[in-house]
Amino acid sequence: MSGAVLLVAAAGVVVVLAFLLLLYIVLPVSSPKTMPLSGAHVVVTGGSSGIGKCVAIECFKQGAFITLIARNECRLLEAKKEIEKFSVNDKQVVHYISLDVSKDAANVERALKQAQEKLGPVDMLVNCAGTSINGKFEDIDISKFEQLMAINYLGSVYPTRAVVTTMKERRRGRIVFVSSQAGQVGLFGYTAYSSTKFALRGLAEALQMEVKPYNIYVTVAYPPDTDTPGFAEESQTKILETKLISETSSVCKPDHVARIIVKDAVQGKFASSVGTDGHMLTILTGGMSPISSLAEALQALIFLGFFRLLALYYIAGFDSIVRRCMAKKEKSEKTD
Repeated sequence: MSGAVLLVAAAGVVVVLAFLLLLYIVLPVSSPKTMPLSGAHVVVTGGSSGIGKCVAIECFKQGAFITLIARNECRLLEAKKEIEKFSVNDKQVVHYISLDVSKDAANVERALKQAQEKLGPVDMLVNCAGTSINGKFEDIDISKFEQLMAINYLGSVYPTRAVVTTMKERRRGRIVFVSSQAGQVGLFGYTAYSSTKFALRGLAEALQMEVKPYNIYVTVAYPPDTDTPGFAEESQTKILETKLISETSSVCKPDHVARIIVKDAVQGKFASSVGTDGHMLTILTGGMSPISSLAEALQALIFLGFFRLLALYYIAGFDSIVRRCMAKKEKSEKTD
């Protein structure tokens, strides 16, 4: 009996080693080359504040030309002046466009055509425009579901459609979709928000299959709670259960998140995560997402089972938070 077990174990080791050897042979052939940003044209939607502005600063520090897109012209002008302080040469330009990327695809296409006439073809598009609404499913007005899908999903579809054809013609490009950890795991209070961020991943996976033969690489960023104006605004109305769950992890600085997103994007990495928890979550929820290196394959193979158990522990903790909140509310209602 023990001999049979050892034989099965040995066979398993051989299969794993053969699989890793195959990955080692195949991956270097298909792995992307780093795309330098010096002289590149980078478009950032939602670029007037938060992660978007920090992404623009990081790209500008590396010598890129920047087009910022957002709705508020005053904020755009302020962001432009701030970003220009980080120039590395006197040729760099920061251009901005006041535009709602979630409305009128034809208008978005016209605006980006004008941006390309000013600064040249788009080398990297960072879809960072987004918003969040928090609340219980039945308490959120149905119009808010439509609004979030327009801003968070279509607001990434329209700009991407406007630049992808030229990228394919040039056989060069990077497209970034800024999702969220709430786009990897659904949490209490985020029924409207999570669904839009999950949608970005589906778009990114399908699009990557289509554009990879043209040397275009897609990155999905999954930032955690980040200290941005949008996060501060959301926190003022966040329901108790969601607030308690959010407090189990720390809040990141937007410049730190931006550096990671830019680094992963120029390297052509599909999934971009922040911190140990984010890395664990990305491995755990990887599914059939593309992998960019042998290291990623090894991590998934070695840690997936352990991370799955750890995730169940986290989810159990979140469930406990929700149950305690419900019990507290029921007790309060009975007292009243």
